[in-house]
Amino acid sequence: MKKILTIIGARPQIIKAAALSRAIKTKFADQVTEIIVHTGQHYDDNMSEIFFEELDIPHPNYNLNVGSGSHGKQTASMIEGIEEILLREKPNCIVLYGDTNSTLAGAVAASKIGTPIIHIEAGLRSFNKSMPEEINRIMCDHVSTLLFSPTKAGYQNLISEGFKEEQQPPYSIDHPKVYHCGDVMYDNSLYFSQLADEKTNVLEKNQLSSGQFILATIHRNNNTDEPERLNSLFSAMHKIANANKIKIIIPLHPRTAKLLAKNLSSELYSLVKTSGYIKIISPVSFLEMISLEKNALMVMTDSGGVQKEAFFFKKPCIILRSETEWIELKNCGAAKLADADEERIMEAYTYFSKKQQLEFPDLFGNGKAAEFICEEILKQIN
Repeated sequence: MKKILTIIGARPQIIKAAALSRAIKTKFADQVTEIIVHTGQHYDDNMSEIFFEELDIPHPNYNLNVGSGSHGKQTASMIEGIEEILLREKPNCIVLYGDTNSTLAGAVAASKIGTPIIHIEAGLRSFNKSMPEEINRIMCDHVSTLLFSPTKAGYQNLISEGFKEEQQPPYSIDHPKVYHCGDVMYDNSLYFSQLADEKTNVLEKNQLSSGQFILATIHRNNNTDEPERLNSLFSAMHKIANANKIKIIIPLHPRTAKLLAKNLSSELYSLVKTSGYIKIISPVSFLEMISLEKNALMVMTDSGGVQKEAFFFKKPCIILRSETEWIELKNCGAAKLADADEERIMEAYTYFSKKQQLEFPDLFGNGKAAEFICEEILKQIN
């Protein structure tokens, strides 16, 4: 029986981990024991509990409850807690997702004591090292033993950084193996799509009709905390909504919602608050988010995960950042980079609203990435 230790710390990681936990439960229960550690990096009792119940994820065996703080303080607390658990549990490997401080902390703790690291979502690059996430993902990749990239571009990034394509076992931190395996989030979107239709009423609750609204999400600090960028984003959305008489629904974290009053100009804030077309709501559950994505006309977002989910459900996406790790979406024409540039956002909306046919090629695997990852862990990790 192999023991794996899974680290989660933010809502997207809880969702990603659901795919692997589901694969273990349905296909590998007699071969794999999973220990789940929640760092508490982003922790809200209500939201996290909803996620675990809604997605049928095993509850964490440990919660470090580190809370928010500076990058250094938060990461240091997590390294200390994860190291103690690794020494106590002695797993065969540690599984890390994505690019958060929890990912970095797990990578540092495990690599220092010789626990093999499995990195899911390896090889993604924005080529912008001013992003903390870019530092986290690079550091994690370069101490991992098995690296699972969801895309060909991610795989090629790893090869460009010196990882060997024809590496032979046994694999180790000094002799790692890289894979192009497909995306666990695609696994999840396929699995939860029908469930979203059955279990949510988010459209009815918000008086939305399928194909008659735009879904927008904004959460990155440089968008929420910089008044100039936030004003550009909301000015563009207000003009698009009013000129085209189309609703824009924006699930906003309470912190971000409070920043609107502080960072938007008084005139724009008043226009947004009184608009009949812009609807700001509280954060939604994962299934509600899937329902919104499936039924939206278009998506505007600064979230990497939402960019992909828009693609999974064949929705054009306006990316509210200057770069994206998911370059395939831009290259195939399904997404456009607009940054927080009012004019570019409006141009992207006009382009997609007039475009009759978009291509959504098969980029993210066959929906069985988690099963493949489990099989390789069993095969390659002692």
